[in-house]
Amino acid sequence: MRMKTTLLAACAAAISWAGVAAAQETLKLGHIVPRSGPLKGPGEPSIAAIDIAVEEINAAGGVNGKPLEIVRFDSASDPKQAALGARTLAKDEGVLAIIGPFSTGEAAVAFNVAEREKLVMMSNASSAPGLTDGKEWAWRITEDEGKQFTRLLETLEKMDIPRASAEIVYVSDERIANVVGTQLYPALLEAYGIPHGEPVAITYKSFDLAPQIAPVVQTDPDLVAVAGLPENAAKTIRELKRQGFDGRMIGSQVFSDPNILELFGDLAEGTTFMAGFHKDSSPEAAEFDARFIEATAEMGIRKLGAHHSDAQSYDAVHLFAKVMEEQGITGDPAKLEEERLAIREGLKDVTFSGVLGENLCFAGGDAELPGYVITIENGEWKLMDSHPADPCDDTAS
Repeated sequence: MRMKTTLLAACAAAISWAGVAAAQETLKLGHIVPRSGPLKGPGEPSIAAIDIAVEEINAAGGVNGKPLEIVRFDSASDPKQAALGARTLAKDEGVLAIIGPFSTGEAAVAFNVAEREKLVMMSNASSAPGLTDGKEWAWRITEDEGKQFTRLLETLEKMDIPRASAEIVYVSDERIANVVGTQLYPALLEAYGIPHGEPVAITYKSFDLAPQIAPVVQTDPDLVAVAGLPENAAKTIRELKRQGFDGRMIGSQVFSDPNILELFGDLAEGTTFMAGFHKDSSPEAAEFDARFIEATAEMGIRKLGAHHSDAQSYDAVHLFAKVMEEQGITGDPAKLEEERLAIREGLKDVTFSGVLGENLCFAGGDAELPGYVITIENGEWKLMDSHPADPCDDTAS
């Protein structure tokens, strides 16, 4: 019995040592991603974007001589699951930092775990204003919806697009669409002197939108501001057109996925919106976009191009690699707390260039990114205007 106990202890020690050794062989990043639930469609393709970046970095020798390793957790589009993923990746997997979670709703909950566990969580899509305010470990490689919609309104004003009146339609059970439709759109339209009616709510499960859309069309507005993820925005736009709306549909970056060219179809002509990524902005962006389309096809996902959240996911990996190299991160489990802190401190004054743009930086926990005003013309995604990234404060170098 004693021999058996001794052997078991020896085996346990060997397994424990092997686990530590394995952990030291790679630099581990977590990735919280919705692989199921309503956010699977827009969120899952980020897997391809991240894997492309990891492949590039590891093919070039890794970071400080060690390859990157991605440890994934399915949030199931549920904020509580995203928080569980953050705890699991922090405590059980010993990751150095986390990419994700995807949505505003998930990030609002999971960011609190990042604060408790003291590791950087870099959301790759959440864009509601103020999510990182007052937090030390919550970061976003995204652009604020309010800032992007302001840029759109600036372009409409500059180009003297008809805007005497507007209506607002939003998907009430999408957290970001709810925030945009009930708070951002009304305030910003008013700030630009554009009168609007009461925001009209629709839901995921709305089968017949005719009753909600009819009053919108009856006011004959120049603009209808739509807030919703692509599939629900498509339902709204189809119903607007079916009822005879002939004005311009506008939006922030919530539905700015290249796949809307198919989802919206012929009815999308003239739809104008913001995007945080444009494949023609640089040769690197175009190359990434082409690789991304191929990679998602291999996953069985049809993509007409990369969404800005995909480009943000790709750049997040390269950003972490740069910071880890600059901070001399080793992946040694004995230094985990110290190295997590070093990554956070390194982000504070980093500048980075990638497919999102050149010499980008962070103001607080949020990246300062460019914005592109896109319109659909003759069935194609066309650049109408562009806005440079805002500068960071003097501490960024």
